[in-house]
Amino acid sequence: MSLEVAVAVPFKHRAKERLGEGDFVVALSLDRDWFSPDQAKRLVDVAVGRGLVAEEDGDLVARFDPDDVFVPEGFAPDESILREQSTFETALDAIVAAGVEKQRAVAAINERQRALAVTIEAAAVLVAKEHGAAVDHLAADVREELAAAGEPSGDADESATDAAGDA
Repeated sequence: MSLEVAVAVPFKHRAKERLGEGDFVVALSLDRDWFSPDQAKRLVDVAVGRGLVAEEDGDLVARFDPDDVFVPEGFAPDESILREQSTFETALDAIVAAGVEKQRAVAAINERQRALAVTIEAAAVLVAKEHGAAVDHLAADVREELAAAGEPSGDADESATDAAGDA
């Protein structure tokens, strides 16, 4: 995935798994000339949202091993990676990355959604967890979305809250 490659490059270049946000932005905007500084800051937001990096004490910490990421010769990311994916899209990508065909993954998500009467996002996170995908950060988002939707008013809503809590 080009997002992971773009995020890995500053860490690989400096041979570190922890960088100041400024160093990360400079690496992508000035050193590589891939993005403007504002776009590089947006990439930080997307990477944090996707769980690729965590913000700790003003630094960005890789939540993956940057050395395990292959950077193709002449790689240059497309600006489309700056678009944050929905929880559903991110969970679906994680399921596919775990080795499940996309069409089968979508069918499993739809079935889980119908069976549990939960949101598509909650169903996607549950299916991703079943396939061993690291989607804990998405599960937290789903729990927040369910909590923001209001108090449970029936069995289906309680099932949705329980399902997201299990994720």
